[in-house]
Amino acid sequence: MAENPPKVKFWYPRAVIYDPLKAGSIDGTDTEPHDKAVVRALNAEYKPNYKVKGVPENTIFISRLNRKTSERTLKEEFSRYGKIVRCRLVRDIITNFSRGYAFIEYETEREAKKAVDRGDRSVIDDKTVFVDHECERLLPGWVPRRLGGGFGGKKESGQLRFGGKDKQFAKPIRLMEEYELRNQLTSKSFKK
Repeated sequence: MAENPPKVKFWYPRAVIYDPLKAGSIDGTDTEPHDKAVVRALNAEYKPNYKVKGVPENTIFISRLNRKTSERTLKEEFSRYGKIVRCRLVRDIITNFSRGYAFIEYETEREAKKAVDRGDRSVIDDKTVFVDHECERLLPGWVPRRLGGGFGGKKESGQLRFGGKDKQFAKPIRLMEEYELRNQLTSKSFKK
């Protein structure tokens, strides 16, 4: 006898609490890990960096940067959205080359939201950048990409992650069926 899938009560297109198993699933309903990275993320004991300064709600994450982009260029580009308190371009410890992502902290949460909304998909040094809110300190249970988590990934690697701004969760089929059934019943009751 086939077992019914678990009933989905609430659905959000983006993760509210980070769960590597759900992030590895297109609709957030998987119960088994489908790749080794998800298993690594489930077993990871990651704690957010206690040395990170600033207010997490006012901090944005910028990725897909040109490796030649400097902090100065970032400040020039993102200062149009508000007053920048801190800008940190993440660099390789050994080579000191850019790792292709950065964090910018604004004075207010409103300025950070404005930067996320307007700065996403802008072009800096001939590269289209991705801008979102910081996840490490805002999302409970966050596991970074280097430990098998995150929201990134490429289709070719088979390690796509969902629930973020870029690749949101699809509506679970079970939830869609219930929604459509509820709409049909509601529309029939109004016709009478």
